[in-house]
Amino acid sequence: MEKTIHVRFSPDGSVVEIGERPAGIGPQDWFNHLSRSAGNTYQTFAGGRGIFRVASADLDALKEGLAS
Repeated sequence: MEKTIHVRFSPDGSVVEIGERPAGIGPQDWFNHLSRSAGNTYQTFAGGRGIFRVASADLDALKEGLAS
């Protein structure tokens, strides 16, 4: 199963809101981690929005990798 992680940006380009974020991790840090580790899964939309499409098992591994 695939998860869709929604991202919202402020006008200055910083991440304001992002889904599936682990507790204790800031929105920008989670976005940066997904950008580096999730491969080519990000899609940009107009209006300061975007999404990552990540397999559920991969998302669990990404969250675990962040704790390491």
